[in-house]
Formats: sequence, C-alpha cells, structure tokens
Amino acid sequence: MKLDGCAAIRQLTDHSIEQPLQQLNVGAVRAAALGGENCNGLSAGDELVRPLAEFAFGDGKFLYINGGGLACLWHGPHSNSDLMTNNAPSETAVITVNELTKTFGRFTAVDQVSFRVMKGEIFGFLGPNGAGKSTTIRMLSGLLSSTAGTATVGGFDINTNPEQVRQHIGYMSQKFSLYKDLTVEENLVFFGGVYGMEGSRLRDRTRDIIALAELAGLERRQTGILSGALRQRLALGCAILHEPPILFLDEPTSGVDPISRRLFWDLIQNMARRGVTVLITTHFMDEAEFCDRIGLISGGRLIALDSPAHLKQTLVHEDLFEVALPVFRGAREHLENLDGLITSSYFGQRLHLFCKRGAYTTASLEQAIRTRGLDVQSIALAPISLEDAFIRLVQRPKNSDNS
Repeated sequence: MKLDGCAAIRQLTDHSIEQPLQQLNVGAVRAAALGGENCNGLSAGDELVRPLAEFAFGDGKFLYINGGGLACLWHGPHSNSDLMTNNAPSETAVITVNELTKTFGRFTAVDQVSFRVMKGEIFGFLGPNGAGKSTTIRMLSGLLSSTAGTATVGGFDINTNPEQVRQHIGYMSQKFSLYKDLTVEENLVFFGGVYGMEGSRLRDRTRDIIALAELAGLERRQTGILSGALRQRLALGCAILHEPPILFLDEPTSGVDPISRRLFWDLIQNMARRGVTVLITTHFMDEAEFCDRIGLISGGRLIALDSPAHLKQTLVHEDLFEVALPVFRGAREHLENLDGLITSSYFGQRLHLFCKRGAYTTASLEQAIRTRGLDVQSIALAPISLEDAFIRLVQRPKNSDNS
C-alpha cells in the first residue's frame, strides 16, 4: 500500500506510520505541496518543494526523504516535532581560528587567517585554485600542523590535540580517498570500524547511509568501477557515518554533475539543520550562495567575510551593466578609456561593465558604446552576483584610484 499526497503527510505528522517506509510515495506528497494544498500545516513553498524533507517525532527519531523518493529513519536531535525548517546557527563557536599561518619553505600558503564558525553553521571557503583553501582545512582537520597562529575545533587545539580533533569531525578530502578494491558496503564497514563502531549501530548506520546517499542496490559493487558522482556520495557517507558534530568538506562537488551537486547540497543543508557544523571549500560561486557565511580567500589571505547577500551589497560600489554584442573580439580594448567605466569582464556570452554609480543610464551607456564603433544587441542594469563581487574585490587594488 502506498500513501498519496496529503494522506501521507497527515499520517507522518500524526506519528502513525505502519507500512514500510520505502513504500512512501514521496512524489505524490511533493505534488500536493506544489499544488498549493495545505496538508497539516504543509503548503507550497515548504520543505518538500526542495525536493527534500524531514519529519521529526517525539521519540528522538525523524524521517528523512531524499531527492529520489527513498525514506529512512534517523536517530538524533531535532528542533521541533513538526516539519523541520531552517534554523539559524547558534551563537556557540565550535571552530575558532586566530592568525593561522602555514609556510612551505619560502612560500606562504595560508597567511594569518582568522575566523569563527558557529554550531549549525554552513561556512564556505571560496576562492580560486591555489588560494589556500585545502591547506587551511587540512590544518583544521589535524592532518597538517600550522607554522604560526592557533585554532581549536570542538574545543581541541589542532596542534596539541590533533587526534581528539579527528575523533570529533568528519572529513571528506578533495582527492577521492576510499579503497577502490573494496565494495560500497565494505568501505562503510571499514570506516565505521576506524571510528570504533560495531554491532547493531554499525549495521543500522550503514543501512541509513546507503539509503541517504542513494546507493541502494550498489552495496556489493566494487568502488573502483563506480561513476565519479557515486564515489563522491559514498565518500560523503563515510565522512558522516559516525555522526560527527563537525564536518569538513574539501571541494566535494568537483567533477560532479549538476544533479548530484544539488543532492550534495540537500544533504549538507539537512545536516546543518540538525546542528552539524559544516565547513566547506569550493570555487563554485553558485554553491557559495547556499552558505550562511563565506570567507573569500585569495593568495592565502582572507580578504572578506560575511553572508553572501551582504557581500554582494557591500563589495561592489558601482553600477553593473550587462551588454550583449554581436562581436566580442576587441570589445574590452575599444572601451578601455570610456568615461565612468571602472572595469570590465566577460561573463559567459555577455560583457559586464562596472561603471561609476549614476554615471550612466542604459540608454546613455548604449550610445557611448556605439560611439566607440561597437554594435549593441541588448543592454541592461544587472543584479550583482557573488562572482561579480569576488572579481571586483580582487581587482580593486589595481583600480583603487577609480573606486
């Protein structure tokens, strides 16, 4: 028997699930929410629309529904007894970093970085390749000692108590680090044993992770022949198998397709809502939008730290125009000395022009561009993206006299 639509939601929230959880028709539940029906407090725009949902129960269990429609029971803390919603991070700092520095010979990979991460927060390290993101996360994971500065993770000093740090975190490295000659299930059992798990707890968590990561049916598949996306899901599963309160993810979605990237972020946000603290490194600007706060890092230095929305508001002080041209070759050179133009950059099939605030309207800027011998297909005042803000911040020292 399958439950459909509102009936499924009512039974879930009434705590009266008796049929196997795998029989839950999540698609119908999601359709009910999308259709605008109000089902026991759930309406369009609520969590099922993501598509991802949790329902908490008073006995310390809660139901997790993943994007593929598979449901499983989890054990752990929850914040309310109804459909769980996003909870703001607490004011308790679980990661503190003070002027952390790492040098390799004469090269400084991380230069006096300082920040704090609160319990339940998704904190993103955003920057280009080679900026120092991975080096920082390896120090905080107790895998690499710092040259100078201090840091604590979960109350433990990363240099004097690295083993304690490792016992309280989950770590997913940038490079795939599981055993390719073991099966999916064998990898989970092995890493569970590393963290001292055994018996029914290990069996239950292995089953939960396989369901959560959508690896059902692949338990006996050799890891080495899995696709890149499936390997990453398994690596994340091994990192959270022992239910760590702190999770370090080093570019977990590199080389992963867009659908799998969305699933990864659904899982990450789900864990943060349960109070897990997540520090994630990425160079994908769109992913950084999902973080509560972002640290922008370049050349080993932390150059900005705030929420994505506030960074976009405060880092760019100019008007941004998006221009479509039939021919891009030489366009930036033609516009180099345009009055009021601060800087320009290519953005996909468009040219982004940062101009002094109020210097132009779309009509006047189009006319100015045409006087430089360029044809204009379209022009519009564009919203500031996080990528625009990051590029503008990195460029600013070169253009400080124009800002």
